[in-house]
Amino acid sequence: MTGVASPLQNGDPPSLGPFVIQARLRAGPAGLVYLAQAPDGRAVSVALLTRGAAFDAAARDRFVTAITQAAPERGGVRGWVARRSGRRTAVLDTFPPVVAMDVGEAPWVATPYLPGRPGAERFLEPVLVSGMLIGERHGPDFVPHWISDRAPALPAPPRPAPPPTETRRAVLAAGAVLGLMLALLFVVGWLVFGRADDQARPMRPLPPTMFVPTPPPVPTTPMPREPSPTPSPSESRPGSPAPEGRQDGGGEAI
Repeated sequence: MTGVASPLQNGDPPSLGPFVIQARLRAGPAGLVYLAQAPDGRAVSVALLTRGAAFDAAARDRFVTAITQAAPERGGVRGWVARRSGRRTAVLDTFPPVVAMDVGEAPWVATPYLPGRPGAERFLEPVLVSGMLIGERHGPDFVPHWISDRAPALPAPPRPAPPPTETRRAVLAAGAVLGLMLALLFVVGWLVFGRADDQARPMRPLPPTMFVPTPPPVPTTPMPREPSPTPSPSESRPGSPAPEGRQDGGGEAI
């Protein structure tokens, strides 16, 4: 690892786990190494795979295997042998101690930062496979298909917190308020639309009437009669003697 740090570039993570990324220490085809600060103020180096290496399952497994083998509570056959024998293997002795790690989809590892001494970049060495087997070189060098994708493999953002659940009392209170509002809305609707329907309802038609012609009215005044002759002055008046030749009672003349 070079001892010269370079500023962070676009796409570099601001933090990894509890560590705050401060600068770049190294950028290689398999991964990147950052200078970070731990919560207690210690300086650490953090190794992170490139996006191409993280998408390659075999490359990611080699990186994770190297981390788990060097971790204090490592597993596997080497870890079991080391615990049984009480010593570290020669290969693992060359790896720096692991401070923290994440072996998920975007794995990373943090080791103490000591200028001039190997850091987290040691865990990136097993990721690249060259054209040689154990021992002597055999055949041409192997170039992975993902070597051109050197963007850092960022961990997935944390899942959003689930929505807060309301208590049973709050749910019952909300249900009661909602029921009251619905009842009030029903009453208002009945007062507005129910009475309007009653007022707009047509009146019942009257039964049909039969026309009976009435006779013409009879006048109450008597019909006019012919005028009676007016008696002359020579005619006798009541109590006066009748003229000669006339007798009351229609008697014959004397």
